[in-house]
Parts: sequence; structure tokens; C-alpha cells
Amino acid sequence: MAQIHIERTENPAILKFVCSKMLTKDSFEYNSIDDAGNSALVQQLFHLPFVKKVFISANFIAVEKFDILNWVEVQSELQDIFQTYITQNDSVFAQKENKTAAIEVYAESTPNPNAQKFVTNKLLTSQNIEVLNLEDAKHVPMAQELYNFPYVKEIFISQNYISITKTPDSDWFEINTEVRDFIKEYIQNDKRIVSKEYQPKKVEEQSENIAYQPTNDTTSKEIIAVLEEYIKPAVAGDGGNIQFLSYLPETKEVNVMLQGACNGCPSSTITLKNGIEATLKQLLPGKIETVNALN
Repeated sequence: MAQIHIERTENPAILKFVCSKMLTKDSFEYNSIDDAGNSALVQQLFHLPFVKKVFISANFIAVEKFDILNWVEVQSELQDIFQTYITQNDSVFAQKENKTAAIEVYAESTPNPNAQKFVTNKLLTSQNIEVLNLEDAKHVPMAQELYNFPYVKEIFISQNYISITKTPDSDWFEINTEVRDFIKEYIQNDKRIVSKEYQPKKVEEQSENIAYQPTNDTTSKEIIAVLEEYIKPAVAGDGGNIQFLSYLPETKEVNVMLQGACNGCPSSTITLKNGIEATLKQLLPGKIETVNALN
């Protein structure tokens, strides 16, 4: 059976996964999932948020990552993906996989020491689902089962990752593997993530500490556009989300709500002032004085 081993390169962003057999006589470079029409394996790789480029040549597959994590956090999981695929398929260029694609889940730390982000190579949901307690989990079957673990405090599910906030008396070193294995098995068994009856809370129901004021003015629309384009992708990278609440033109205040791993994070104030507030002030000069957040 062909074997895969890991090999470092001169570029720290690129890691090679070398196979004991030849994969191709040609060389291929993929910059996005749109380029990967000839390889189900490469399509699978681009569902992982850290994958920037993929190269296939001779007997190796090289992956270039975005600078959002270290290779040590994901290299073993990638090696398993390649090993499984090579074992199950004759070619890395198979148009369709003959067997069910292997589900991979890797854990990624966040700025919040009590929150961990579990990323998978399968789309979980098209919406942001925040579950703060067992009552909120009524129509979220996956969250209901996660609450069987006594150390699970809050859950945030978005697209291809799950952010879990633990209780302070537990240690990720002791529970990380258990949570990761549960999520992997749950997804592999094709169990329902969220039911059709699920309805997210309205913004005004969530923002108890900051008055919610629906606004439709030009500045509010500009703020929302900046948050969507510049802030949300970075916040999602840390396992969280930011939601616009209101803009007060008389004081030039912006009220937002932090969700997921950002909720209750000790560094959220720094992120708020040095990141979100600074970006809004730079892109909307003269219109923003301060940004307040509901955790």
C-alpha cells in the first residue's frame, strides 16, 4: 500500500506530502476550488479555510496555507486525508470519489482561552447559530448532544466550523480529543446539525444591555458593508462573529454584538478598539467616534 510522509520546504507556508508511488507525470497548480474540476481530492482540500494553493507533481502534493495557523496544528489531519484518499482511489484526478469522502475535524485555538474552534471539511450550515444554553438548543440536535458533556458552556456553529466555549474548571488538554472525536463521528454519521424548525433570535431579543435601534440611514449601511467585507472574515478566523446593532448619529456611536469565541474573550476589548473601531474610523472618517460591544 502506498504511504504518505510529510516533508518540509524552504517556504514555511508550503508543506509537501510525498507519496511512495508516482501520482502524475505532469504538474498541476490549483488556486481555488474552481480550478479543481479534475480532482475531487483537491476540491475537498479547498473546503478547509487555511488552504491557499495546492500543487501536484510527480510523487507529491504540496499545500500552501494562509497565515492563520501553524502547520503543526493540521499536518497530521492532512496526512490522514491524503493517506485515506490514496488508499481508496487509484488516482488523485478521479472526477468522482467511489467511496464516501472522509470527514476530517481539526481543533484550532482562539484568542479566548475558554473557546476552541473545531473546523471540518464539510459544510455544516449556511447560517450562524448561537446556542448559549440548553434551552437555546431545542431545535439544534448537534448542540443538544454536545450539552451531554458537562464542560460545554456555549456553542456557535457557522458554515464549516463549531466554536465551543467550555467551563472555566475544565482544561482543553484533557477534553480536546473527546470533543473532536464526537464532532467527527456525528458528522460522519450524517446526523442533523439543525432542524427545519430552528429560528434564530431576533437582534432585539439578544441585545439586552444595549438598546437596539433599527436604522436604515446611509451611515448604518456603510458600517454594515465595512463589517461584512473587512471585519467578519477576520473574526470568523478566530471562531466568532460580529453583528451590527445600531448607529447613534448624535454621538457617532456604533453598537455591535460579539458571538462565538469572541463572546467573553479577555482580548475582545483590544480587538474592538484596535481592530474594529480603528478600521471603521479609517474607512468612514468623521462618522465614527466609538464602538461599543455586547458580549
